[in-house]
Amino acid sequence: MAHSTLSNYPLPSGNRNRHATFSESATSPDFFGIAAKYGASQVRIGTATGLGQPRVNAIMRGTTTIKELAVIERIAAGLRLPDHARMLLGLAPLDTASPTGDHDDEHEEQTTELIGRLDAASAVDATTVMILRTDTNNLRLLDRRLGGPAITDKMHAQMAQIERAHRHAVRPRIRAQLAHLLAETASLAGWQAINTVALNDAWNHYERAKAAAREAEDAAVLAYVSGEQAYVLMDLGRPAEAAELLQHIHATHRDRVPARLRTWLAAAEAEAAAILGDEAACRRALDQAALVLPEGDGDPNMPYLSINAHHFARWRGSCLLRFGDLSTVEDLRSALAGMDGTYNRAEAGVRCDLGHALLAAGEPEAAQPHIQRAKQLATMTGCRRQRRRIEELSRAVNRALGR
Repeated sequence: MAHSTLSNYPLPSGNRNRHATFSESATSPDFFGIAAKYGASQVRIGTATGLGQPRVNAIMRGTTTIKELAVIERIAAGLRLPDHARMLLGLAPLDTASPTGDHDDEHEEQTTELIGRLDAASAVDATTVMILRTDTNNLRLLDRRLGGPAITDKMHAQMAQIERAHRHAVRPRIRAQLAHLLAETASLAGWQAINTVALNDAWNHYERAKAAAREAEDAAVLAYVSGEQAYVLMDLGRPAEAAELLQHIHATHRDRVPARLRTWLAAAEAEAAAILGDEAACRRALDQAALVLPEGDGDPNMPYLSINAHHFARWRGSCLLRFGDLSTVEDLRSALAGMDGTYNRAEAGVRCDLGHALLAAGEPEAAQPHIQRAKQLATMTGCRRQRRRIEELSRAVNRALGR
């Protein structure tokens, strides 16, 4: 049987006979090869033409052929083949003015849509950005108190609104402000994803945040979101890569970021070193962090970063606890005393660490109420990341108490 395609038998586009037949020498498998190239399965072809899958299968095997042009038309229409594919089958294009299948109405619709989005973005001014920034800061405060799951819908809406405005912003100054805000907001979404153990989502949020920070040309926010991304690696059991990333960030941005952020980066390095079991590196990083920690609770130009003496005491205690340093009990008690009741997820972490330290010191009775309270807070804030560790500590306390 000759291997020719149906394009060998074109019909005049102006006067097609709906009941015309093709030569028996035209091989139907060639036709279906073209149809399959554009996403057609046997079932889909059968549904589109009413032939049924068994007959389509027979045609594909070459045991029967298609003779009527009307069937070819039904298949092309049912599969919505583009005009250049129709022409390969010997059919006239639907859009005779455009053999490539471009449709003016579709282009006009796209143009209208783009104009609308550009017009909407042009209405975004400095005041609008300030309002959006306030919304993100409020979400940050809610996240600290209630946890990410409680504000998921609000976060998605905020991210979508900022991304739409940023994508179609034309004025450089406004676009840069939106990029900065997008980096902060995506970073918050990333941390929420870490706490719910949605690590792939977290990674993607941080990639989006880094791209926006680079566009905003803000070294501080770029260093921060990159450092937070290292926690995805830690939670994936890849602390060596996390430590390498943090060291690179610190070395690259050390001289271009505020002292409070340098403290945060050094403390994060200490945590990665603690996970790796490198006590010397951990203590060096903690000493470096303490050396540059400024007074006060935070900096107005970095609302995404909160680290003060109490927060650092918690961080130090959590790191050194891994090396059996019982002096961490006092660090953690100091950190707990400094909590102001607005950092529920952080308080859960402090109580978890303090319970662990007391348990290691042979005081399971003292550890128990801290672990129970940590469990309540972790449940309230939806922090799956903490609940895993709390369950392990609860079992350890019960064993120590003979339960």
